[in-house]
Amino acid sequence: MAIAIVLIVIVIAALAFHALSPWWLTPLASNWGLIDDTLTVTLLITGAVFVAVNLFIAVAVIRYRHRHGRRAAYEPENRKLEHGLTWLTAVGIVAMLAPGLVVYAELISPPKDALVVEVVGQQWQWAYRFPGEDGRLGTSAMRFVGADNPLGLNPADPAGRDDALAVGPELHLPLGRPVRVLLRSKDVLHNFFVPPIRTRMDMVPGMVTEFWFTPTRAGRFDILCAELCGVGHYNMRGVMVVEPQADFERWLAGLPRFAAARQVAATPPGGDLAARGRGIAQARGCFGCHSVDGAASVGPGWRGLFGHEVELADGSRLKADAAYIAESIRAPAAKLVKGYPPIMPPYALDDGEVAAIAAYIASLDGAADGTR
Repeated sequence: MAIAIVLIVIVIAALAFHALSPWWLTPLASNWGLIDDTLTVTLLITGAVFVAVNLFIAVAVIRYRHRHGRRAAYEPENRKLEHGLTWLTAVGIVAMLAPGLVVYAELISPPKDALVVEVVGQQWQWAYRFPGEDGRLGTSAMRFVGADNPLGLNPADPAGRDDALAVGPELHLPLGRPVRVLLRSKDVLHNFFVPPIRTRMDMVPGMVTEFWFTPTRAGRFDILCAELCGVGHYNMRGVMVVEPQADFERWLAGLPRFAAARQVAATPPGGDLAARGRGIAQARGCFGCHSVDGAASVGPGWRGLFGHEVELADGSRLKADAAYIAESIRAPAAKLVKGYPPIMPPYALDDGEVAAIAAYIASLDGAADGTR
């Protein structure tokens, strides 16, 4: 009897939690209300099964509990019951799967006039690319990735020379216009997810995946990685800014084009060394762990670091000069900054590349962000 009472209490508590707790989804910001409807159908079916099964067990425990002088009737099979349960289960499964298949078929069929944007994931940062005036994205491959080409665009493809690059956490999109999102990863599995637009898609190394949506609400929305991609997974965040078409076009016009950005990033020693260092840091994924604006991150922040003292894990202190930065790049576990885990791999950079990164760090103004 106690088991039956516990099961009934569990059912009542589950229904009360569902009805009273603030677990509901954030306000929808895209055209994918069908995904919310699919989730609702799934919850209703699974919830009904949960209630029915638990109440059936509770009733069976009460009705068929042990009583002196009574014996259970042995019934090895009941075809009517088996057929009924089989058909009921089949209907329930079809009811859950069918809406999802319909939504997925639409999800991978973008409108022909959709704006194209490529999202590139890398531990632990985002980058974005838009077609230039020719309306076409250039081809890309991992063999082209370098300090002057962090997204791996094909330098020989003329379609990519005018591609607009947004290397950083912020992505702008126009309000009310369909957007076709092409997804690519430079290292491991990632997943591009903005909760208010509901849909998401895995980013698989070696292939391009895609989906589409139409932003229906202006504002700033968090971009998350919904695939465990390493120790810095929690820090792989960005912001999607949905704004009127005119504001989006102004932002897009201000982005660097691939040909020009590559020329600046490839500046040889004696030129703008800090700009070259920024390009190298971007290509190597440094911004995934080291912030440049004073924000907390996986590793020590770079703003205000150069020339200041840092406290190491062993309690000693030293000055963050060019020699320290070089050692931290080539043997990061040698002198760990206090409060940060030993997760950075060593990088085999030449003296020129190390000097460029040091110059870039030195160019960052502002007070030290907790690394003094």
